[in-house]
Amino acid sequence: SLSGLTEEMAVGMMILACCPGGVTSNMVTKLAKGDTALSISYTAVMSIATVITLPLITGFSMQHFMGAEAPPINIFSLGITMCLITAIPVGIGLLLNTKNKEFATSFEPKASKISTVLFVIIVAGALASEWDAFITNVGTIGPAIVALIIIMLFIGYNSAQYFKMNAKRAVTVAIESGIQNATVGITIGNIIMNQEAGLSPLSLPSGVYGILMYLVCLPFVFLYLRRKR
Repeated sequence: SLSGLTEEMAVGMMILACCPGGVTSNMVTKLAKGDTALSISYTAVMSIATVITLPLITGFSMQHFMGAEAPPINIFSLGITMCLITAIPVGIGLLLNTKNKEFATSFEPKASKISTVLFVIIVAGALASEWDAFITNVGTIGPAIVALIIIMLFIGYNSAQYFKMNAKRAVTVAIESGIQNATVGITIGNIIMNQEAGLSPLSLPSGVYGILMYLVCLPFVFLYLRRKR
């Protein structure tokens, strides 16, 4: 198993690592004064890519970590689910933005204020909904999740600098690399291993991550903004 985790938790970590960024990464990018357009484009591309990559990597991970104990998984069905919950909503959003550029431009100042309020609500919602799972499992899963976030932030920022991107784009790539959509991870984990109440073992890493990502990523953002001054 991975870092002392159970086989199911190790698979859950792989599911989490494959999830796209989502709205949260776009909001954190805006908070960091990063390149919001790049963030949205990155999220869109990753949302489409994960329709293929997440089911395949999840299937491989279940065989690798769980072996004969792995529950049956329909990779094609999982791909359809990913398409419905990630790729299609992103595609609709991009289409509406393309068709209504004037509205999108005029609405941007209001959208900025709304996104700030929504971000606070999302953080509060994550704390409230996943608090029990967080307290129960943070000691077991927490170190692996913190390591995952820090490593991905580091790789994202430094790879962007390697390709000569400016600081604004580098911090955007770092945030997009370090922030995953925990809701997608929870949904996929619960679909594969159905749980009557609460989170399935495959969903626990995403549930704990839903809180830890703010505790790790927000200090990174504030340190970046402080260095910019």
